[in-house]
Amino acid sequence: MIKRIFNKIKNSRYSKDESGLSVVEMGILFPVLLSMMMAVYDLGQGIVVNQKTVAAAQIIGDLVTRAEVVDFDMITDVVNAGELALAPYSTVAFGYDIASIVFDEDSDPVILWRVTENMDQSDSAINSTDGLGEEGEGVVVVSVAYEYVPYFSSFVIDSFNMTERAFLRGRKSATVACLDCP
Repeated sequence: MIKRIFNKIKNSRYSKDESGLSVVEMGILFPVLLSMMMAVYDLGQGIVVNQKTVAAAQIIGDLVTRAEVVDFDMITDVVNAGELALAPYSTVAFGYDIASIVFDEDSDPVILWRVTENMDQSDSAINSTDGLGEEGEGVVVVSVAYEYVPYFSSFVIDSFNMTERAFLRGRKSATVACLDCP
């Protein structure tokens, strides 16, 4: 009986008429393809923003380690240069933690100065420098955070928190001092 019904449908004029088939297929596939396109766009933008976040951390660290002594105005200029690496994206969700470290007689890190804004202090970054230097040597640790909000997918995922770290040694001296940093 099922075979007879199937043969009847197979031989009917509706099964041979394909004029509306492409409209139905488009109605089913178009939303799926559009969603995939928007997801790929957001993913691509997220990758670009992540690369810019890495560049911002490296730029800030590089500019700080070029000097033997910095001051708070110079730190502000350096951070502005790091923010320029994120152009054309907004820097409202940009945060940084810059710390100059010297190693004591036990090769333990001691913070000389630290400037943090718009993020929590990254103590894990400081602790990860344990044993990286000998007494009197130093390192500058830069942690950068950026909150990326997807353009299309924000109803699915609120935001991505991207954090990057840069570890650099002073170019002209073992440590980088700051005159008026907190």
